[in-house]
Amino acid sequence: MDNGRLGAKMRRGEIFAVECPSRDILKHVTSRWGVLVLVALMEGTHRFSDLRRKVGGVSEKMLAQTLQQLEQDGFINRVPHPVVPPHVEYTLTPLGEGIGKQVEALTDWIEINLPKIATAQQKRAA
Repeated sequence: MDNGRLGAKMRRGEIFAVECPSRDILKHVTSRWGVLVLVALMEGTHRFSDLRRKVGGVSEKMLAQTLQQLEQDGFINRVPHPVVPPHVEYTLTPLGEGIGKQVEALTDWIEINLPKIATAQQKRAA
């Protein structure tokens, strides 16, 4: 998409419209669990149980919902293997790798700036 057109659309406020379809995708990608799942999958293929261990604090239900949303958005491939017990692997699609890089850059920025953020939070709290 032409960057000039995209910028113009954003200035017109289409992204801010309640019915804008990009809002749901933004919600899926930038949710706490969505961000962490995308960053985890940037490292490569993971099984459900591996992701659950890696993404500390996520419930089985929330992880399943997050994976389903990201799969529906075209960011994740779910590959079931017909074995007992069930074995399912998750990988990023090319589209998922693109958004994963963006989200990973955001998490890197937060980690790098965490001391400054903590200082600002302490000043506000005082």
